Amino acid sequence: MSLASTSAMTIGEMREFAGFAAGEQRYIKRSLDIGLARCDAFKLWGRTEGETTAIRRQYVAYQDLKTVRTLVPEEGAMGEIERFIGKLVRIAAFDLAQERLVSFSAFRFLYERLLGAEARPYLPAAFCAAAALPTIRPEQRKILLQSLSEAAATAPGWSQQNPSFFPEYIEDVELV
Repeated sequence: MSLASTSAMTIGEMREFAGFAAGEQRYIKRSLDIGLARCDAFKLWGRTEGETTAIRRQYVAYQDLKTVRTLVPEEGAMGEIERFIGKLVRIAAFDLAQERLVSFSAFRFLYERLLGAEARPYLPAAFCAAAALPTIRPEQRKILLQSLSEAAATAPGWSQQNPSFFPEYIEDVELV
């Protein structure tokens, strides 16, 4: 891939991220810090006792991420889907129940980074399964499921290009 196309992809990802609500952006950055073990999320994100508790719960929910990354099924390997989707739906249900991700786009943005490009084809299914669970409030369930476009749900193919933009905490912005 050329430098120009990589740069264009990165700029596109930055624009997409900028289009998310501030709360979604914050949750995505915190989730990446936890899920990718980029830093001590308690020190960086734990401003209150409630946030510290939420971070602790997220660490627990994300314990299987390393395993899930290794379980991404190869194309046509139907026997491998059950373990992968089951674990992915459990983690996704946790994230959606927090009510910080309010659209499929934000969910996809986060999970492409947590799991890699190989997981893209499975994200609409995992999102729908998690969003439809009774642990999600009915009003939130409706918002989430309506956010999945027909194009995303029926995409004929998926890019194998890994994301290049991984948003991070920026102190001056986050404290506002």
